[in-house]
Amino acid sequence: MKHDYHSESPLVQLVSFNKLLEHYDEQLKSSNPHVAERAKYVLETQAPYPELREGFSDLSLLEKHKDVIRVILDDSFSPILTKNEIKTASTPFENLVFNSSERFRQILKDAGEDFDLEITNIPHEFGYIMRCTVILKFYYGYNLDFRRPFFYDIPDTNGVMRRYRILYNADFMEITPTDKAKEITQDDVDELLDNFYNLDLWKEKIPPNSFVAKGFVISNMFDVTAEHSVSEIKSTLIGKTQRGKESFMENFEDTFRSFFKLNDIKVGFAGYDSGANHFFKIYGKGMDSYILNGKDTEECDSTFCNYSHGKLFKENKYFAISNVEKYYRKTEGKVQPYKNLMAQGIKSAILAPIAVNGELLGVLELVSGKVNELNSVNANKLDDVMPYIIAAVMRTIEEEENLIDAVIQHECTSVHPSVYWKFQEEAKRFMADELAGNEPMFEEIVFKDVYPLYGQIDIKDSAKERNLAIQRDLMIQLSEINDVLEIAFKRYKLPIYEELMFRVNNYLNEVKEALFTHTEQAVFDFVKEEVDPVFDHLQKEDAEIAALLDKYNEKIDKATESYYDHRRNYDNSVMEANMKLAALLDKKQEEAQDMFPHYFERYKTDGVEHNMYIGNSIAKDKEFNELFLCNLRLWQLQLMCEMENKYYALKPHLPVKLDVASLVLVYSTSLAIRFRMDEKRFDVDGTYNARYEVIKKRIDKSFIKGTNERLTQKGKLAIVYSQRKDEKEYLRYISFLKAKGYFTNNIEIVELEGVQGVSGLKAIRAEILYQKDKKSERTYTYDDLMEELSS
Repeated sequence: MKHDYHSESPLVQLVSFNKLLEHYDEQLKSSNPHVAERAKYVLETQAPYPELREGFSDLSLLEKHKDVIRVILDDSFSPILTKNEIKTASTPFENLVFNSSERFRQILKDAGEDFDLEITNIPHEFGYIMRCTVILKFYYGYNLDFRRPFFYDIPDTNGVMRRYRILYNADFMEITPTDKAKEITQDDVDELLDNFYNLDLWKEKIPPNSFVAKGFVISNMFDVTAEHSVSEIKSTLIGKTQRGKESFMENFEDTFRSFFKLNDIKVGFAGYDSGANHFFKIYGKGMDSYILNGKDTEECDSTFCNYSHGKLFKENKYFAISNVEKYYRKTEGKVQPYKNLMAQGIKSAILAPIAVNGELLGVLELVSGKVNELNSVNANKLDDVMPYIIAAVMRTIEEEENLIDAVIQHECTSVHPSVYWKFQEEAKRFMADELAGNEPMFEEIVFKDVYPLYGQIDIKDSAKERNLAIQRDLMIQLSEINDVLEIAFKRYKLPIYEELMFRVNNYLNEVKEALFTHTEQAVFDFVKEEVDPVFDHLQKEDAEIAALLDKYNEKIDKATESYYDHRRNYDNSVMEANMKLAALLDKKQEEAQDMFPHYFERYKTDGVEHNMYIGNSIAKDKEFNELFLCNLRLWQLQLMCEMENKYYALKPHLPVKLDVASLVLVYSTSLAIRFRMDEKRFDVDGTYNARYEVIKKRIDKSFIKGTNERLTQKGKLAIVYSQRKDEKEYLRYISFLKAKGYFTNNIEIVELEGVQGVSGLKAIRAEILYQKDKKSERTYTYDDLMEELSS
């Protein structure tokens, strides 16, 4: 065994049997002749070796005088109990064992030659301080509660880790000061109590070698493996962070091995879904299910025979299979779970129901590669741990539900962080109201005097492009239907096929002309009600046509039940563009929040739109200044140009090469916004403010005054406003951004045609400069960029 016997210590350690021998001095006077005789024998045996009383630091004397020491300790180590008691006599702290019971020696022998005996739960660096606390208690009389249970972890012959609790008997120790010892006052103790980790301070108050510790300690040890395993299982299940660790299942299995005293147990879990009546794999690091054997789900009826089903589902009892092979043979290898367990080389198993109020949530699986190792007798040991496993599963389900809620909230109806404080305040007030026994009302949340900013990057002619995609898909589908019907008519000469072809051609001509919403629906109904039944009939009747129909059916999309090729390309292009643009917007928006907190929301349509509101009422602890509004406006212009760049870098990689156009609305009057509970979103408040919403909805469709030219154009950013001061402000920003390479000199100011109820709007149209890629120094206008990309 390794020992750090000579490391720095406040105690000079001397091994001495003086205090024990003093008991024998007393017993010499005993009226019981046997006791007196025994004491006389012990004292006479020790007498020639005064160092055993005086104390010694030369540890080789322990070996030299081992026979005498054995006589002195004989009464303390009863030979009758030696096979059962786990007991040692040792030097304090360093645990140099010089006498021990037979059982202790056997435990060490089983652990193997290279095993090093160390207390598990005392960090080495606390050794000095722990000795000081002993001195403070036993010499100075300050009663400090430093005691904590100490443990040895020692493996048995099978390699299963056993845990032993150590109880020390220090009756045979005496502590005396040397000339290095100092006076200790209550103030000193108070200071030490506040500085447990300050080793220098402890050394200053209680210097090295300032006391002599004379004596030895007797340790009694108790096997607490089962209790420790239960406690470990508890803490493993309770600790949230533990379950995410790679080693979680490994450690969990080790604990079960100790608990059952079996070294090859494996642990698995399967969840149970009562609605779908099937078991499912639980996704966790290192988690397996042995009854599922690699599958994600398994129907319950195919997984369990009637007997096991009754045990787990109706009685919620452990189901033990002590000999898997026996039952596998009995059921001719056809019945689960024996079939799956046998396939994995499992010879015995316990399946424990994880149930709450009689409802099965899952199964804990213990499996072993040895016959009879797991059985209905040792299954009962699980009684001590199942409540914790059930509690952990319940909590995991709850946590997962909370997480799901959080994800849904985040993805669907999240409250923006900038205004979250207001919702928290209202929620606290609501809860306080409820506690007071009132009828609580969640009051509407309003922010007054905020300035709005709106921007959109929209796909040009999206309706036209979508219609084109639908048109192409319908024409291909109708043509292919026609081809099949033509073959069927040639082969069977049935007039009904000819009539169907006539109607297919009519629809083809109709779709070619122009696509109306009712046409798409009419074609869909016609195919479903008239064509599909005919095709079903042909599929059964004619093998050659059936092969053609298989190819036709392959192209039919399951979700839409029609051709979805060009539409898929269009939808994927829009989705991909929206995703990339929204991600850029979200990322950039975080930077803007750091400048000054403001409300932000974005949503995807045929493109990406965003609303921002900034003002004093939103900024909880900050003073708002119009400078921050100007700053956000400038930031928004840069952002719009960056989003345009992002899109045109992406365009060559999209299935459908669409164009986009961008627009910003400037509104210089502050307004109020109110959170609409029914819609779970903010909206402008009051009729006057509603003008802003009207403008927002209609400007992207507006025309230049006196022309048929749309305001929004590819390659240009449109900035809509109504006040002269806004025009001056934005021309200033454009001039600055032009110098930074965001815009060309092609800037125009246009008047807009009035749209329902809104007139007097003007717009600046600024031509955007693009970079071909992030690395390129060169910038291009839209036309140059398209030419460059296509060359």
